[in-house]
Amino acid sequence: MRDARRAGPDLMIAESALPSSVDATLDLLAKHGYFAERSLATVVFLSLRMARPLFVEGEAGVGKTEIAKVLSAALGRRLIRLQCYEGLDLASAAYEWNSHAQMIAIRLAEAAGDTDRERLSSDIFAERYLIKRPLLQALEPDVRGPPVLLIDELDRADEAFEAFLLEILSDFQVTIPEFGTVRAASAPIVIVTSNRIREIHDALKRRCLYHWVDYPSTERELAIVRSRVPGISAALSQQVVGFVQALRNRDFYKNPGVAETIDWATALTELDTRLLTPQIVGDTIGALLKYQDDISRMQDDVLQNLLKEAATEP
Repeated sequence: MRDARRAGPDLMIAESALPSSVDATLDLLAKHGYFAERSLATVVFLSLRMARPLFVEGEAGVGKTEIAKVLSAALGRRLIRLQCYEGLDLASAAYEWNSHAQMIAIRLAEAAGDTDRERLSSDIFAERYLIKRPLLQALEPDVRGPPVLLIDELDRADEAFEAFLLEILSDFQVTIPEFGTVRAASAPIVIVTSNRIREIHDALKRRCLYHWVDYPSTERELAIVRSRVPGISAALSQQVVGFVQALRNRDFYKNPGVAETIDWATALTELDTRLLTPQIVGDTIGALLKYQDDISRMQDDVLQNLLKEAATEP
């Protein structure tokens, strides 16, 4: 078997522009609008320094995917995203052969009288016939440095798909039976996310550093909203965040994530809202809550109590 791309025994992420400390990581993320807790900045820093994939779990909308996007922007690296779903297979995630082009090559060889099966087999399984999908693309060299590979919502893929990822996450390589082993010269920055729809196997988790991303504190969420919705007033931003924080303490089917908070704050700003009222909340609640049962629970008493709690938030 050919080794399609070789590297030294110890893969490292290229260190150009990488943060040199946890504080530098916090600053780097904050400069690009991601206000991380120190514990998250620490595990991101270690992931970069140790060239280890980072596996992050948490509720939908808390900012897991955004970590990869911000790192890509902050480090000037290409972002390669593999969106997982039920039925995701090798051909969609890593590679497949261009069978149409291969068949044409075979017909042309036969027409030319080429009957050397071994040479023909070697030729049709050359790299020019290889269609590279996200996982294989992430192993290729890039002038900007190793890319950021986002394997998003892994828990939506079938369990069998995890087995294939083990080689990628431990050795940063893909073995293609007809071609050889494609191995990264420098390790990509890998972020794996999960909404915990199902448990991910221990074998995959052992290959990664782990972090649980929780809903942000009031102070962090306020900083996020003011950063992402620059036109919002101080009073409205305080009320919006207070309302969302109070709502998350209730027993709703699906609590809003930070993404929904930003959407709602943006919607309110577009309507030139100055302060929250029952009327404006009722008219815009679809930007915050996504299930009718939750929206139906926002009756007068619940809504009034939430507005009262929001008004008393520090």
